Amino acid sequence: MIYDSNKVSIIGCGKVGMSAAYSLLHQGMVNELVLYGRDKSQIIGEELDLEHAISFLPSASIKATDNYADLENSDVVVITAGAAQKPGETRLDLTQKNLTIIESIIPNVVKYAPNSIILIVSNPVDILTYRAYQIAGWPKGRIFGSGTTLDTARFRFHLSEFLRVSPRSIHAYILGEHGDSSFPVISSAMVGGQPMTTLDYFSEEKALKAYEKAKEAAYKIIASKGSTFYGIGVVISHIVGKILRDAKSVLPVSIPLHQYYGHSDMAVSVPCVIGRSGVEKVLEAKLDWNEKQQLKKSIETLKSYV
Repeated sequence: MIYDSNKVSIIGCGKVGMSAAYSLLHQGMVNELVLYGRDKSQIIGEELDLEHAISFLPSASIKATDNYADLENSDVVVITAGAAQKPGETRLDLTQKNLTIIESIIPNVVKYAPNSIILIVSNPVDILTYRAYQIAGWPKGRIFGSGTTLDTARFRFHLSEFLRVSPRSIHAYILGEHGDSSFPVISSAMVGGQPMTTLDYFSEEKALKAYEKAKEAAYKIIASKGSTFYGIGVVISHIVGKILRDAKSVLPVSIPLHQYYGHSDMAVSVPCVIGRSGVEKVLEAKLDWNEKQQLKKSIETLKSYV
């Protein structure tokens, strides 16, 4: 179901934010698209460039602004603002710089778009998601991060290369931090209702290599072209679409934990049901002993940075 009023606001109009805007317009779900930046003069060109493509796309109004008041009545607010990861940096290296930015943004979103769903994309997404949740004081499902949705897509793609099935038919997650302490869930991964580990082409060595490729992907892309934006832009559009359509789809997104395998007080990615209310249910992934230890390590790593 697509609702009549679908207003999406993007805070941060760099390459990630604009890739998301471009993808959203192609999906045809957004009636109003707001592009927020600190200096309107620097993003008015983005508004015009997108508007000139509307003749070939589903109709939508687009507005560039530097006024938080224009976020009013947003259904979803996507936050991509912040310092980007540079060659040689980890996502966690951005913690202090981007915490300051998120702490300045969230009160304004709460003030002007109090009924919205907030999707955090800026890195380190898990730490920023948890801090945004603390500042806003909203129910946790209304603020969540893009998390390991892209990591999982990369993982499924590389698994598909040796399993010889479509990535769409592979249900295997990368969970935990969106970063170096993430981990693959292989023990309960499924392909067409069959445990992945029982397939003829399955190899644990190849599965772990597929995970390493997924984990290292951002570093490789950044080293090659400076930043990642197409993949995450599509992921943002995909997640926002699940919200606007009330799809009840399961995605690995970053959500504040409350006694998840005994863990609380941090956000990491776990399988969640996404709908019009944001994260509507947190699912307990089936983890073996080793994967539970990896989840614990991932959470402890994030907590050490805050």
